[in-house]
Parts: sequence; structure tokens; C-alpha cells
Amino acid sequence: MTESNENILDATTIEPRLKHPTIFARFDELKSGESFRLHNDHDPKPLYYQLMGERGDIFTWEYLEQGPDWWKIKITKK
Repeated sequence: MTESNENILDATTIEPRLKHPTIFARFDELKSGESFRLHNDHDPKPLYYQLMGERGDIFTWEYLEQGPDWWKIKITKK
């Protein structure tokens, strides 16, 4: 899959109260082995812990970029 058609979710464009529900919905749409890239303007580490707590160890979390302006994480469903 090339960068141009990568499944990207830019969290900075989502209303704050809808961010986590939107991210969880995107994750839940994935089939095993599929992934999406989350782009954010801060480290979304609390999201990692929430996803782990609510979905369990069924995903991988790979930092592609870690600030200072953008955090880009590849989230893959196992």
C-alpha cells in the first residue's frame, strides 16, 4: 500500500469529544492484518492505554514520527 492511499486518520480535525470514539470506530472496522495511520499534534499515549484496556492485546502500535509537531502512529489489528 502506498502513502497516497494509506488509511490515514488526522485526529486534529476531529471535535475533541468525538476523537476517541472515532478512532475506536476506525480500529473496529479493520480486518486482521489491516492498519491505519493516526496523525496527531501530541503523543496519544493515553489512547494506547485505553485501546489496550478496552480491546486487549489485539493490535500493534508503531510510532512512525514522534514530534515535535506531529505524532504519526501505525495501528494494526492482529
